[in-house]
Amino acid sequence: MKKHCLTFSKNIFIPVTNVCRNACGYCVFRARSVEEAYLTSKKAFLSVVKAKGAVTEALFTAGEKPEDSNLSRWFKKKIESVGQSSLVGYTKELCKLAIKQGLLPHCNLGVLGREELEELREVNASMGLMLETTAPPAGTAETETEVGLEAHRNSPGKDPALRLKTIEEAGRLKIPFTTGLLVGIGETPEDRVRSLEAIKSLHQKYGHIQEVIIQPFVPKPGTQMWENKNKKRKRPPSFEELKEVVRAASEVLPGEVAIQVPPNLTSPRELLELVKLGASDLGGISERTLDYINPESPWPGEEELRRVVAPFELRERLPLHPRFVKQRWFSEEVRPLVEKYADEEGFRLRTP
Repeated sequence: MKKHCLTFSKNIFIPVTNVCRNACGYCVFRARSVEEAYLTSKKAFLSVVKAKGAVTEALFTAGEKPEDSNLSRWFKKKIESVGQSSLVGYTKELCKLAIKQGLLPHCNLGVLGREELEELREVNASMGLMLETTAPPAGTAETETEVGLEAHRNSPGKDPALRLKTIEEAGRLKIPFTTGLLVGIGETPEDRVRSLEAIKSLHQKYGHIQEVIIQPFVPKPGTQMWENKNKKRKRPPSFEELKEVVRAASEVLPGEVAIQVPPNLTSPRELLELVKLGASDLGGISERTLDYINPESPWPGEEELRRVVAPFELRERLPLHPRFVKQRWFSEEVRPLVEKYADEEGFRLRTP
């Protein structure tokens, strides 16, 4: 990909459920009670789809393994009421509906096993899972030199070994895959480099990593990481830290792996500087739906982004990156839409 070319996709953001087995110290997405919990209905999904406009991607996210959460009884009853027995089974149904509505699904449901990935592969153009960090949760460090993260103390799914295993299984199944780092949750600069090296190692083995997100932690009211014991507000990582991580990613990752920076979590001036340091992708943007993980941070519109990144060229892509389109890393289920939307280079076909 040319250095002056920046990519992005247009999506709608569908949170399937906010019930999650993890209790991360920075998260406002997870339901803490039955009153807060939800399972998005097919009717609600279709109502969002009707207003999708020129969007090509349906981004499905969910809490991880809600069947094993503290709200498992509520979730099991709810999922059975829609004729399914698991989050994966129900999300697969929603993916099929998305395809019928002209949308290419991209799922991020947390840690998944090989059989679950295989089941979802046929109805997804690409999939993802944030590695976040290779630093272990607090209480699980195996050596004296390891520092466990307090933010992940009550999050069994944030064990780096489990997340790396999911990413590796996706490689074995030839799933175009998105992963990334969450910067500023207590990890060290050395942890960040180790995380990038771990991603690089898996990509060298399977060739399936399409992008690595460098996502800054954003403190949110009501979370463990909003205030520390001294009642001082936890601050997000400095811009200098973000620059260092993007520099490191540029040095560590193979050139074919895109470095993504979320445009709704970075100021226009900072965004342009990160692009100059090697960032080449802006991820999915939605002018129709919230970023349910960071609801306080709306996405910029396409035209605004074009002004911000000028003179760099901004090109729209599909949820699977151009090289995977050309290599035909997609299932028969999504093939008609990929062929309909992609141009000969694998980018989104320009419309008049």
